[in-house]
Amino acid sequence: MNSVVSTSKPVQDYSQQLNALQSGCFADPFSFLGLHSVSATEYELRVYLPGADSVSIEQGKTATKLKRYLSSDLFLLSLSRPLTHENKLVVQYDKHKQVKHDVYRFGCHLDEQALYLFNEGTLEHAYQHLGAHFITHEGVEGVRFSVWAPNAKSVSVIGDFNCWNRCEHFMRFHPASGVWELFIPALKPNQCYKYAIVDNYGNVQDKADPFAFKMQQAPGTASVLQPLKQHKALTQSQLSARAKRNHVSAPVSIYEVHLGSWKRRVDEDNRYLTYRELADDLIPYVKDMGFTHLQLMPISEYPFDGSWGYQPVGLFSPSSRFGSFEDFIYFTERCHDEDIGLLIDWVPGHFPSDPHGLHKFDGTHLYEHADSRQGFHPDWNTYIYNYDRPEVKSFLLANAMYWLEEFKIDGLRVDAVASMLYLDYSRKDGEWIANKYGGRENLGAIDCLQQVNTRCYGADSSIMMIAEESTAWPGVTNTVDNNGLGFGFKWNMGWMNDSLSYMSRDPLYRQHHHHEMTFSMAYAYSENYILPLSHDEVVHGKGSLLSKMPGDDWQQFANLRAYFAFMFAHPGKKLLFMGSELASRHEWDHNQGLDWQLLEHESHNGIQKVIKKLNTLYTATPALHECDHTPAGFQWIDCNNAAHSLFSFARFGKERNDLTVVISHLAPLVHHQYRVGVPRAGVYEVALNTDDKDLFGSGVKVVGSKQQLIQTEPTPSHGFEHSIVISIPPLATLYLNWITG
Repeated sequence: MNSVVSTSKPVQDYSQQLNALQSGCFADPFSFLGLHSVSATEYELRVYLPGADSVSIEQGKTATKLKRYLSSDLFLLSLSRPLTHENKLVVQYDKHKQVKHDVYRFGCHLDEQALYLFNEGTLEHAYQHLGAHFITHEGVEGVRFSVWAPNAKSVSVIGDFNCWNRCEHFMRFHPASGVWELFIPALKPNQCYKYAIVDNYGNVQDKADPFAFKMQQAPGTASVLQPLKQHKALTQSQLSARAKRNHVSAPVSIYEVHLGSWKRRVDEDNRYLTYRELADDLIPYVKDMGFTHLQLMPISEYPFDGSWGYQPVGLFSPSSRFGSFEDFIYFTERCHDEDIGLLIDWVPGHFPSDPHGLHKFDGTHLYEHADSRQGFHPDWNTYIYNYDRPEVKSFLLANAMYWLEEFKIDGLRVDAVASMLYLDYSRKDGEWIANKYGGRENLGAIDCLQQVNTRCYGADSSIMMIAEESTAWPGVTNTVDNNGLGFGFKWNMGWMNDSLSYMSRDPLYRQHHHHEMTFSMAYAYSENYILPLSHDEVVHGKGSLLSKMPGDDWQQFANLRAYFAFMFAHPGKKLLFMGSELASRHEWDHNQGLDWQLLEHESHNGIQKVIKKLNTLYTATPALHECDHTPAGFQWIDCNNAAHSLFSFARFGKERNDLTVVISHLAPLVHHQYRVGVPRAGVYEVALNTDDKDLFGSGVKVVGSKQQLIQTEPTPSHGFEHSIVISIPPLATLYLNWITG
């Protein structure tokens, strides 16, 4: 080790630099702090440590003391030769001593090529380069901080490791990329931090890290140091299972869950379940109920419980409400072990105005459009991403890839796609700006969505990218090469609105609105659809699904059973919000757990049994799912019987022998000796009757035989050469499977 040699020299005038240090605004700290050559034979070490009583440099068993500059916290040491990396600072504070490295002796650790791609808008792994990362740099363990803030005048790392003092850890600026970085040795996981950002007007904002992997739970607003820990690799059998369950011809039955209100520990101050408790309770329940997929409402860290996660601040941080980063990994791995597809809601359409968030991040409208006609959402009082900015595209692309690659989840359900696609979304004339062609399409958002879908599917073709798109935008699930948005699936909001409108009517008037249940087949194959009965249908005064059903108590339950069965037979994948299977009587409350005690009642228990049976039949019956995306899988038998509110159709699998006849009777009458035409002669078996007594139905039998088998007759009906004669129960849906010729 070279010894440190101190020399005496006249005191320089550092008043300008000292003023910048003391004010917490230093644009180029590496030009002054650290070791610098002042002549061919002289060096000077400059250290600024607020609150230090003294500072020394270790020299083996001895130490050389630095001189305090005037009465400031700047300490200086003149040297005749450079320091080695082994030399450390010994800092004496009032009641303790610290031995640490000088942060300003470390070189840059950023990848210039990666930053080029970030500025280009194509860095799909930006989270590996920006944010806070535990690394070994120049032989020293520590954390590399990097943040994009191109218009900031100065940026400092602040945290509980430096008493939140913005005058200690000034960052180095890279003008070409707009990124600030600093390596700080010896930091530990779970320490809190932020960035103190000074804008061109001298205003200071303490901002959370946009790329943080962990954040404090509200009311805390700091980012938390978290190593990026790897999810264990999926086995070959798990990869094969995922490819099978996510295919367009697979049975997809999704259970949508808000983790904070599926269940609560009422006896423990109504607390949330943790990720590990949910893994041990929710996942077995989903599997037992027969759902193929579990979809989580947004879990990226969000400050306000009432937003349900749809106003996230920490897009890369699994919410700490439910446990640690490692706990969430445990939850995802349990899903994979149980062959449950895991989907999460992703919110790239807007972000909230919380002061520690993205809004005016570096003092300018960095992530959002500056013009409120493009950058502010009037419905939600949130800010809209500037999709025309390449770095914002890199940010969103990287976030999508992060959830898919780091946690091996099955896919993303993209929230509020319509609000992204249309510049005039929820705006009046004069409140929006047309694109360069004079149109209402948001070209930047379109390109961003296309790039996200292309990159995500390119990395793993077995995933699911799902659009919640509520308009008739063409080609949502077309490939980008075919002028589509590149999604795999789209929510069928038209079916949901029409069918719920019909089901909410008194059966006496349903005959006048028959088309609300049939119109969806006019466009059923224009996209790869998912039929959603989501949380949106049971909030904001809409009541529960059960409360929407007309009639007395028995009729409400009968309507709901028949409706669920109609849904599961209709072309399209399925999604049910938690509590639907309980037939909750009240609309969803995010502050309370579901009403599990309802299952003590036969009526509610019957709904749960129906859902479980529907999932079992749906997944086991090729006719109900294999050809969801092609007209070959569906044929009307009778779509015009409005007078009886009766609908009948056939579903086919890829093999024509896979045939199910579905009859939905949505009036409270019984029809005996009713003749129904069928596509194929032979024997049919009653696979489902939602009026069965064990489901809280009235118990009307479809046929008299105990085996519930039906032999066709060579009597033409409904345009078919053969038919069956059956009894049709009130407010019920029937599934009749063809079993033999």
